[in-house]
Amino acid sequence: MGSGATATSTISCAACVISTRAVLFDFDGTLADTAPDLACAVNAMRAARGLQPLAAAVVRPYASMGARGLLRVGFDMTPEHPQYIAMRDEFLDLYGRALCVHTCVFPGMAELLAELEARDIAWGIVTNKSSRFTTRLVEELGVAPACVICGDSTPHLKPHPAPLLAAAEKLDLAPADCVYVGDDLRDIQAARAAGMRCVAVQYGYHGTDNPGPATWNADAIISRPAELLEHL
Repeated sequence: MGSGATATSTISCAACVISTRAVLFDFDGTLADTAPDLACAVNAMRAARGLQPLAAAVVRPYASMGARGLLRVGFDMTPEHPQYIAMRDEFLDLYGRALCVHTCVFPGMAELLAELEARDIAWGIVTNKSSRFTTRLVEELGVAPACVICGDSTPHLKPHPAPLLAAAEKLDLAPADCVYVGDDLRDIQAARAAGMRCVAVQYGYHGTDNPGPATWNADAIISRPAELLEHL
């Protein structure tokens, strides 16, 4: 599987049927369940300060919001706090030391990726996570995306369309040939701004500042990875 994939599957979109030549995935909460290791880093910081650990279910909704969200749930701390930078660096250091202990692809994701490859449909990753972590995780999980665009790959983060457009360019495809799959409102906003079709995942993290995927105006919502094939 490489750039410029030529296979054509289809997705229904309003009154038209459009070819799909690539599927791009958000990483945290869409392709991989990274919440357990992120929670471990937060709880290690809490333990060092004599605080009780947070339950995984408490941390999970914040897992796709990066250090900002995790320090918010762990310490009620915002970027305006005078200790925020030091706390962020401590969190990232702890996370980097135990990056892929409990992290895994979501159930059914490996089978979905194999099916996309069997159909000669390119797939890639577009994430706000930095390359410092993403590159290692991709290697340790043993997946082989055709492209990986990280939070430091372009000057902008999602919901800006630049990362998605960079992925399409790397695959030598038009944005309209791609479907973007994500678990956060900003994923859908980025896809819309980039001119890509978009699928929201019900099983992801979703964030805390919106009512959930039903309100995001995605082209489709799926509850498990295999359902994506019904929309291609």
